Parts: sequence; C-alpha cells; structure tokens
Amino acid sequence: MTGFRGNVVWATSLLLAGIVTPAFAQVQTLPNDASPVAVARRPMTFADMMQMRRLGDIDVSRDGQWVLFSATDVDLAKNTRTSHLWIVPVNGGAEKPLTDAAAGESRGRFSPDGKQILFETSRHDGQQIWLADFDSSTGTIGEPRQLTYLSTEADNATWSPDGKHILFTSDVYPECSSGPDGADVSGVAEDSCDRQKDEELAQSKVKAKIFTHLLYRHWNAFTGDKRSHLFLMSVDDGVYRDLNPGDDHDVPPFSLGEPDGWDFSPDGHELAFEEKKVDDPALSTNVDIFTLKLFNDEGKTEWGAKPHKISTSPGGDFTPRYSPDGKWIAWRMQKRAGYESDRFRLVVYNRETHSIREVLPNFDRWVDEETWVDDSQHIAFTAGDKGEEPIYWVNITGDDLHRMGKATGEWSDIHTLLRNGREAIIANLMRVDRPSEIVIADPLEMDDTARKFEAGGQNSGPSRNVAAKTYEPPLLTNLNTALLAQLDLPKMESFWFPSIGGVRVQGFLIRPPDFDPHKKYPVKFLIHGGPQGAWGDSWSYRWNPELFAANGYVVVMINPGGSTGYGQAFVDRVNGDWGGRPFIDLMRGLDYAELHYPFIDRNRECALGASYGGYMADWILGHTDRFKCIVSHDGMFNPESAYGTTDELWFNEWEFKGTPWANRELYRRWSPMLAETHFKTPTLVVHSQLDFRLDVSEGYQLFDTLQRMKIPSKMLYFPDEGHWILKPQNSQLWYQTVNDWCDQWTRSRD
Repeated sequence: MTGFRGNVVWATSLLLAGIVTPAFAQVQTLPNDASPVAVARRPMTFADMMQMRRLGDIDVSRDGQWVLFSATDVDLAKNTRTSHLWIVPVNGGAEKPLTDAAAGESRGRFSPDGKQILFETSRHDGQQIWLADFDSSTGTIGEPRQLTYLSTEADNATWSPDGKHILFTSDVYPECSSGPDGADVSGVAEDSCDRQKDEELAQSKVKAKIFTHLLYRHWNAFTGDKRSHLFLMSVDDGVYRDLNPGDDHDVPPFSLGEPDGWDFSPDGHELAFEEKKVDDPALSTNVDIFTLKLFNDEGKTEWGAKPHKISTSPGGDFTPRYSPDGKWIAWRMQKRAGYESDRFRLVVYNRETHSIREVLPNFDRWVDEETWVDDSQHIAFTAGDKGEEPIYWVNITGDDLHRMGKATGEWSDIHTLLRNGREAIIANLMRVDRPSEIVIADPLEMDDTARKFEAGGQNSGPSRNVAAKTYEPPLLTNLNTALLAQLDLPKMESFWFPSIGGVRVQGFLIRPPDFDPHKKYPVKFLIHGGPQGAWGDSWSYRWNPELFAANGYVVVMINPGGSTGYGQAFVDRVNGDWGGRPFIDLMRGLDYAELHYPFIDRNRECALGASYGGYMADWILGHTDRFKCIVSHDGMFNPESAYGTTDELWFNEWEFKGTPWANRELYRRWSPMLAETHFKTPTLVVHSQLDFRLDVSEGYQLFDTLQRMKIPSKMLYFPDEGHWILKPQNSQLWYQTVNDWCDQWTRSRD
C-alpha cells in the first residue's frame, strides 16, 4: 500500500503465513467478548451504565511511549460527573490514574519535549491551566502548579510546537481587549477590565436584557456581551496577550464537541484558526479559516499583526491542520452557503502558492476529522459509511485512497505515529455493544480497500465482504472490561430494504437479552435526530439501544432519507420534505422488519424519537395509528412557532426553503400540529426549559393539544436541562419514565 512504511506485499504475505508476528502483538488485550472468569451474563441496567468509566480526549507523547487521556466517573447518588487524567503505556500494561482532585481534571496534553503535561481544572479560581512535571521513565507526574489566573477562566489549552507558549481560549468583553484607536492592551489590563464588568453585572439588581441582534441565546444559554477569544501565554513568565483584540465574534465559533478549530504551524510562528466573521451569525454557516503571524523569523512577537483569510468557500470551513513539513494546511470544507449539512470535503492549501485543492472530489461521504501522517504526503481521516465510522488513508494528490474497514465500529480522535518502523494508529474506538476504549491499530491489517466502494455515493446496499472483516485492534485500555464481561449485550444486525424513489435504505435491529426465537417481543422503534444523523455501530449514554432492549424489547432503527453515511444525495433527501419520503422510509423499514423477523409482535410497538426524531414522532401521531404508544422528546410540533423561537435560523430557512412569511405553504404542509384531528396514540412528551434549539413551548403545545383531546398523555419537564439530558439523576428519571411508558402500553400480553 502506497504511503505505509515497509514492504507491504512482503509483510502481509508473511503475516498470513504465520511466519512474522505483527508489530502490535505484544500489547496485552482482552477480547471484546471474553472474560477472565466464565460468568452468567445478565441484561444491562441503568445503574450498570452509570458505573461505566467514560473515555474523554486522548494525547500521545512525542516519543510514542505513552497515551494520556481523561476519563469521567459518574456518581449517581451525588448527581455528579467528574473527569480525571489517566495514562497508559503504548507497549502494554494497565492504565493508571494521574490525578484525583475533587474538582476533576481534563484536556491533558504532553509538552513537545515530553517533560511536562498541562491540564485544566477548577481546583482554584475557576477553570484554569495547570502544569506538572512528567517522568517518562515511570509515567508519573510531580506536584501540579497553577499557570493561569484569569477571572474569565481558561479553556482549550494547547502547547506551541517549541513548548514555550500555550494557546487557550477565554470568554471576554471585546471592548476590554483593545485600547484607544485599537492599541494593544496587556493581558493583565484586559482581565482587570473583564473582572470589573463581571462584578458590576453580578451586583446589579436589574437582570433585564436588551437585544439588538439575533442569536441572543444559543443552544442552552443566553449569549450575553462576551465573546470567545484566543490567547497566547508564555510558559516562562506567564505573560499573555489576546490574539483577537476588539473582535466581536467568537473565535473559534460555537461547536458541540468538534475537533479543535485551530493549529500551530510546525515552527510555531503562525496560527490558523476558524472564525465566523459575518454580520448575522444566526443566518449564516460561513465559517472561514484565518492565519495569524505570531512571531517573525527571529522569534520576536509580531505586535499588531492582523488575521488573513485563506479560505474561499461560501459555506463552512473547519479544523485547519498544518502538515508536519509546514508546506500545507488541510481542512474540511463545505461548498453551499446556508447549509450546515452540506458535504464536508477534504481540501489542502498550498502555503507557497496560496492555492486550494480538493483532495477527493468524488468521495461522497462527510470527512469528520483529519490528521496528517508524519511524511506530510498522506492524511488519515474518518468518515461515516453505512452505519460505521471507519478510518481512511489518502495521499495528498487524492489518487490512492484506502479504507480501514476491517475493524468495525466508530473511530475518532485518531493519532498516527511510527512504531517498530511501521505506521500505527492510536484512537478511540466504540461499538454499539462496547463504550469507548483506546486501541492501537495496524493500518495494513485494517485495510479493506479491495471491497467495492461507491465513491459516487450510489446507495445500493451492502457491498463489502463481511467475512474479510477479521481484524480486532488491540486494546490499550480496559476501562469497562470487567463490567462488560457480566452483561448480555446482543449484537446489532443490519438489514436493507427498497423504498420510494428506487433507493435502498439500511436498518438495524437488536434482539433482547436471553433471546428466545419462539417468543413474540414488543418493539421500541427508535428515530434519530438531525435530521442529518445516523444510527450505527456506536455507543450512546443518552439514547442507548442496548439499554432499551434490556427489559425484553426488540429495538429497530432505520436510517431514512436525510441520514449521513450514504452519499450527499441521500442526505439532501430530507430537505423540504420532512414528513414525506423519510416517513415512508421509516414505515417501509418497520414493515420489512415485521415481515422478516417473526419474533416481532407487530401489535406491540412504540415509536420513540428526539429532536428531528421528536418531530417525526409528532408526525407519526397524526399519520398512522400502527403504534401502541409514542415518545416525543424535544420535537418540533409547529414549524411556524419553532422558527420564531429557535437560535440558528439558517437551519429552518434551509430545511423549509425560506422564512414562514415567504414560504408558509411548506411550513404548514409539514406541520404535525395541523394533523391534530387524527391524533389517537398515547403519547409521552419530553421537553426542557433550557432547550433553545427547539423551545420548550413546542412541547407545551403538543401536550396541551393531547390533553384537550383527551388522548392518554404525560409530560416530563426538565427545568435544568437543554436539548440533551445530561445530569445523572435526570437521566435516570428519563430512562425510567420512557421505559415505563412503553411498558404501560405494550405489556398487555407476554
């Protein structure tokens, strides 16, 4: 394979012959379905899920010997989630904790020379950056010391390539960051101004707000007057400066768990970052990539340097990444303005010629994350593909693409390194029946490029040789192995069926634990959100298919039109057609499952959905009575009122082809509310006060309508949650209420 170290044909043939032991075999692992002691497995409970240690982000030491990572522990009784830092040797051995302060720690990063680590913690003065010496011979740290003391706190800490500076973000008042005529202000002076403004706001008896622009609230909080800025601090003396003085835009823009939106050039003299520098961010998806000169060739600070925009797309541009040799910057680009679900394309920018080139113009999948290989000629990236998230490997000319699909599941947080003279990948890997673990993988073993891959995106169903998928990457961590060995977590099954318009659609099914093929089982029919999302081989704590199946249900999931991983045309299938073809896809998928899985009791089915899935649950309520019950979580009941209460207006205007006053017919055509005279099915409504994506009033409207029509209904209201239910005890109540509702209407016979 072009781009991998070593003679591939020679190495692979010897491996198959059993003559050569793979370079990765010395890592001690426990197979996914094995246990040190044979035990009777049992169905998973909510308490089990709360006991699981949740893997956070990972970092690999420059010498390739250690992996630093965060992991979160849940204390259900205290209603807390606390993250701590852990470390594990790459060459094998158990993971061990590095920190244990009650406040918790996160975002651990090795210094470039491997002698220190940084991390973030709220031990003192809110969340700040701390440093600790690191002993690479033992994998231990010294006594941590606080580096930052900002009143506005610090986040997203990142080492500069030479280890002399640390980049971080902080939410500040733009007017505090520049003096008269735009003169530079010291970091200390800026923080003093910020502190004074925060104190005045806290002491004021008036809590009213005056809005003069859109996006006055976002996701789960009011926007306020602060903006995220990038800062650069000297490690030696603690002096820091605002890299975006006076800027009234967020740098980087708001995101929900996306990879870092910034990167240093290899020499540390330049920074590339994302910024959404538009007049009205509620109406635009146009995020651009900017570069900023930090130091001159002599290493002196470039005071007064201005950001330079290098991206040209009217859509979004994300995650800039410099090549190790400094000649290129790669990022993910969208072409269409106003469409947050346009295809994410991999592009490279030539820093000498200032030209941008798409690497894979015919690759019809979303590039979700990318990282350079050390030779600066290849890029590894992840992309959703038919219910999985494999790693791909491509040269920068785009003519040698490889799919690493023999190790199934959802890959993320990928790191490439040389190990024993060969390329290796260290990454996060999860599956529907296994939460995230860190694995070390051999790209040669993972490559299934020989399988047919539809680069053009034709959604023609299964096309891979399943029997060839035999590679199981060794685990570096065993965060939950002992607990998983006790649990009966059935494998997910995939099926395909024809739907309207000549497309084939994929569905998934999970049988209940202790399955008896001679019994009939009720069904939980799960509908994903987005609508540009997908079900697949991945773990979830919020909507966990295994937990839904655990109390005796068959779980059926369909990826209807709008789902990702099947080509952009399939994604676009939902635009302007919310209750149309996607609804038909869902119903035909359930029809197929009922016909081909005789253990399904079609008379005991409940439909459950959140966000767009909640919208579809509302739509189902007025367009079929095949279900015994419905669960609508954070759904859109009335598209016209939803437009006037949402935060990101670009979404509604794209999906409904304009504003309500410009295209009222489409808003009403796909309005679940206007089918209210057909409502019959018992419905549980779930909504939260801090959900600013789909306002709580959508839930109130649905519940009020159901109550007024005397349809059996219940509403679960969370005053302290947003679009997602995150607090442990709230999550417990959510699962209990949802499962009880399903049981109430589907357990009439066993």
